[in-house]
Amino acid sequence: MTDLLFAAYPWIKAFHVIAVIAWMAGLFYLPRLYVYHAENDVPEALFQTMERRLLRAIINPAMIATWVFGLCLVFTPGIVDWGQVWPWTKAAAVLGMTGFHGWLAARRRDFELGRNRLTGRTYRIMNEVPTLLMVVIVISVIVRF
Repeated sequence: MTDLLFAAYPWIKAFHVIAVIAWMAGLFYLPRLYVYHAENDVPEALFQTMERRLLRAIINPAMIATWVFGLCLVFTPGIVDWGQVWPWTKAAAVLGMTGFHGWLAARRRDFELGRNRLTGRTYRIMNEVPTLLMVVIVISVIVRF
């Protein structure tokens, strides 16, 4: 199995990066939709449809692919040295990103059920969370401190 992972490493890494880009794009856009949803008097169904489709058709599959390809990279021999700090900081940030994803999904459900109590300002602030986590992840992987 490890020979297969090593042979497929460039492909796995490419698909991992593609999945990460799709996941991040969705994580950047969904809170922005929530800002507009919380602040505007437009038909609820329009926002709910956009939010549901973005989450189910793009963000969820991209997160799953990111995790699958990322774990394949982790299990590829010689790629990760767990004696260094960077894999731990990246892992913590990825878990944080996954938690943020879950938080966004819960907020979509709140909107759907008419229970949203957060303001557009709150969603604007939360929109910065994936950026901060992305900075930690990219610096961890590239600089490998």
